[in-house]
Amino acid sequence: MIFRKAVKEDVREIVRMLADDELGAARERYEEPLPEVYYEAFADMEAQRGNQILLAVEGDAVRGCLQLVFIPGLGRLGMRRAIIESVRVDRAYRGEGIGQVMIKEAIELARAENCQMVQLTTDKSRSDAHRFYERLGFTATHEGMKLVL
Repeated sequence: MIFRKAVKEDVREIVRMLADDELGAARERYEEPLPEVYYEAFADMEAQRGNQILLAVEGDAVRGCLQLVFIPGLGRLGMRRAIIESVRVDRAYRGEGIGQVMIKEAIELARAENCQMVQLTTDKSRSDAHRFYERLGFTATHEGMKLVL
């Protein structure tokens, strides 16, 4: 398993994984042709320093992905944070430890960027994901809130 930053040619496979569960199926549009908004969003991410999609790759096949964003801040004495979003592992390879090594790689990248904290959110309905993140050392310290616009 190797890790690399996603490139434009990976967008279709990333969207396929994002759409491949109950929540994702309601949020994403994995279709032919893939909606252009995905490519536009990816271009925006590439242009923003410290924003990337990390891929877990085996051979030529993408097995997992996550978005990793490094954020400088003033709070906590100017602490840098890393935020992990949109974690997915290909359905055919779930349960093989790919998610664990992918999260650990993201944590190491955050350390290399001098981040002092890694944050993530996970939907309240994903109880398996909550246990997974807790096993990796994450703690539920805050209540997250969102306002959909």
